[in-house]
Amino acid sequence: VQLQASGGGSAQAGDSLRLSCAASGFTFNKNGMAWFRQRLGKEREIVAAISWDGVNPYYANSVKGRFTISRDNSEKTVFLQMDYLKPEDTAVYYCAGRSSRYYSIMAGAYEFWGQGTLVTVSS
Repeated sequence: VQLQASGGGSAQAGDSLRLSCAASGFTFNKNGMAWFRQRLGKEREIVAAISWDGVNPYYANSVKGRFTISRDNSEKTVFLQMDYLKPEDTAVYYCAGRSSRYYSIMAGAYEFWGQGTLVTVSS
């Protein structure tokens, strides 16, 4: 099983970035997926999550209205569109997958993890 995240980088406040996470080694279209992030000195936290069918995704309050999670099951890829970025969005972002069709907001519920991609937002 492999999750390969990409799309991180540096941005100015107000800019947009799009993260991608390509999956291999598992079915994907029967798996809940999520993006987590870990800011310096902080615990890993949920950003957004999506079930196998893409219906009613979850967003953390801190990103609601600015970030959009989506998935392309035919391409085995999950995306995180990040708009109106803020300096407090600076973090390492991880994609995660779980065996269940449905998402969880708990990191411990995910068996598969990507390597992380750094997002740095300056003011």
